Amino acid sequence: MTDARTDDVVADIDEHTVTDAVIASFAGTSDARLREVLGALVRGLHTAIREVEPTLPEWEHAIDFLTRTGQTCDDVRQEFVLLSDVLGVSSLVENINHRKAGGATEATVLGPFHMTTSPPRRNGESIDEVGGSEPCVVTGRVLSVSGEPVPGAEVDVWQADDHGFYDVQQPDVQPAGNGRGLFTTDGEGRFWFRTTVPAHYPIPTDGPVGELLAATARPPYRPAHIHFIADAPGHVPVTTHIFVEGSPYLDADAVFAVKRSLVRDFAPVDDAEQAARFGTVNPFRLAVIDLVVEPTGTPSS
Repeated sequence: MTDARTDDVVADIDEHTVTDAVIASFAGTSDARLREVLGALVRGLHTAIREVEPTLPEWEHAIDFLTRTGQTCDDVRQEFVLLSDVLGVSSLVENINHRKAGGATEATVLGPFHMTTSPPRRNGESIDEVGGSEPCVVTGRVLSVSGEPVPGAEVDVWQADDHGFYDVQQPDVQPAGNGRGLFTTDGEGRFWFRTTVPAHYPIPTDGPVGELLAATARPPYRPAHIHFIADAPGHVPVTTHIFVEGSPYLDADAVFAVKRSLVRDFAPVDDAEQAARFGTVNPFRLAVIDLVVEPTGTPSS
């Protein structure tokens, strides 16, 4: 028996036809969103390839870079998130997904160090378990865009220490959970905690992302900051930072996360009565932040 064949002429696949052929291969994808994403991804990638016309060694180097990026990831390190951060993709995705209603706190990137669960803590408790050099108190409220306090909201907090390291980077130096805390707002929407003023720091440069930054003469530094996620029933969660006013690299953040509205004055306080009220030593630094969340279903601005 002879094989059944059609009389249709098979089109040659070349540099001019391959893009349409790949996109057409997804035509049977039942998930319309997946089909849309794959088509856009292929078009964008093929456009970039046509623009730069990589050599085969350059393509192999790119594959090796991505392979090593994946191999660098583990339970406490996410090199792909770091790559997304330094390429501005994390910032772009965060901003697209958090087109805030007027008055809501601006969102910014999650970052690569939200890799462990923050320990639940009482309001007023310290997240600094190693004794940083410059004591600090952070006070804040979770508010709805209407200005009403939001009681019972969860506020997840994490930060680097006064040397610029997170607990997961120094497991032999910092106890797990240092610089982290999960707080619940009181009946007036308030939360507060003691900590140390964080330092500016370089993102990890001992992996493929560090090689990319070195090859492009980009500084790896982030300005000093504290991360927050505010999550309240009936409201859209917000992932954000506060940045320390006057910190180096506010104008050159390696992950493109700084927004003027998020820069805060960590004001010096020399007042024994206030220090006693907060349970800290005198003098200390004080930072204040309102985390304003929008109700679910609020039209974006």
